[in-house]
Amino acid sequence: MNLFKAASVISLFTLASRITGLARQLLMAAMFGASPLTDAFNVAFRIPNMLRRLFAEGAFSQAFVPVLAALKERDGEAATKALIDHIATLLAWALTLTCVLGVLGAPWIVWAMASGLKQSPQGFDAAVLMTRWMFPYIAFMSLVALSAGILNTWKRFAVPAATPVLLNISMIAAAWFGAPWFGRMGIEPIYAMAVGVMVGGLLQLGVQVPALLRLGLLPRIGWRWSRVKEAWANPGTRQVTRLMLPALLGVSVAQVSLLINTQIASHLTPGSVSWLSYADLLMEFPTAMLGVALGAVLLPQLAGARGVNDQARYSSLLDWGLRLVLLLAVPCAVALLTFAKPLVATLYHYGAFTARDVQQTSVALVGYGVGLLGLVAIKVLAPGFYASQNIRTPVTIAIVVLALTQAMNVVLVPHLAHAGLALSIGIGAMINAAWLLVGLIRRGLYTPGPGWWMFILQVVAASALLAIFLIWAANRVDWVAMADTKLMRIGAMALVMFGSAAIYFSALAASGVPLRSFARKAG
Repeated sequence: MNLFKAASVISLFTLASRITGLARQLLMAAMFGASPLTDAFNVAFRIPNMLRRLFAEGAFSQAFVPVLAALKERDGEAATKALIDHIATLLAWALTLTCVLGVLGAPWIVWAMASGLKQSPQGFDAAVLMTRWMFPYIAFMSLVALSAGILNTWKRFAVPAATPVLLNISMIAAAWFGAPWFGRMGIEPIYAMAVGVMVGGLLQLGVQVPALLRLGLLPRIGWRWSRVKEAWANPGTRQVTRLMLPALLGVSVAQVSLLINTQIASHLTPGSVSWLSYADLLMEFPTAMLGVALGAVLLPQLAGARGVNDQARYSSLLDWGLRLVLLLAVPCAVALLTFAKPLVATLYHYGAFTARDVQQTSVALVGYGVGLLGLVAIKVLAPGFYASQNIRTPVTIAIVVLALTQAMNVVLVPHLAHAGLALSIGIGAMINAAWLLVGLIRRGLYTPGPGWWMFILQVVAASALLAIFLIWAANRVDWVAMADTKLMRIGAMALVMFGSAAIYFSALAASGVPLRSFARKAG
């Protein structure tokens, strides 16, 4: 299997997901702007999303995929299918209980997440109601994560990568058609977005089923108590559970940081939660396209290499992933740091989204941009530990970084408001990534290949040229004032993006970087 091709497939579908996600946010920004009700929706949507990242795509995936990949390499597909059935049974029971408790406890959850919404009673009540509507979304997405782990282990990357598009399409339809209809019915239009989330979750789960059926791997869920006891007694299930506990703690650290930041933002100027959310979406373009794609491809490959004790292959996979991260994440970080305001203006400055919203979202985006390289690198470095079934080390690092991040909030937020929250996350991500890298090297899990210092110099030089061009482009045009000539602004942005890519990759090629060698890596 060609790793670059597999990562490219995931990146392309991720790009489609992010483009439709951006269209969703643009439509929401134009229709709803930034207000207490949009803050309420963002908080309500963040609650099931937080649990999804915590359990489904976080602790569960980190524990499940390495065990599944290693078992497949050692014991074959029959034993692996049995493990899948057992895991699915326990997961289904846990999700049912979680959803019931979440719906009943919505007021307390919203208060813990963003008590500042009580500044606007309508906003707090709306957040509680939408949380109740959307909480079952966590059940759909947890089962989607189970399916994605199975398909990725069998090197079927396209379907898991494509499914997020369905959520965005559903939410776009909810905003475009549902919100006006709700308004005509005398219902607050923002509530249509909660319906769109639920429908999107159901669609994402539905498209996984045919792919699993073709492989003969559709999980059989046991609803009898005897099946639950049988599933719990399985050694593989116990192993996944043991790994999930430290993984859960590790992912919880990131989510606790997000929770604290949302809580702080809810007490700042109204709209702060939304400004951070809009900036976060733009930052997730490179994070998902690079980090998530590489992590999804590398984790089962690294786990397989560890399963057969092939240390040379293991280190080679990490080296390839880290070089690709540096090659592609550094220019993206440069763009966020030097060209944030034009990006935000071109993408969001429509309808109810004002020039002030552009400015406030831009400063948050710059804060995130400081840590983009770290955020992407973590997606490659952390699987280096997970594949060895060592989750405690990344967890310990994450806990210390959480403490440092909140200490930075104390210093930065009074001066920078919501932008200080983004900046503390960015700095924390860089510290986290550097610590993980040092840990892998010291444990002998990763030995950097030859030529790293020259490669870093080449990337930095090409990125410097890119920065000069972007600073010139940012100051040459008043991007906010071009609101009346939207098509001209979009065209100018397209030219800048094309010119940026040409400058960066031409500089790399001229300096002797063998770009084609990245595309030949086999798994």
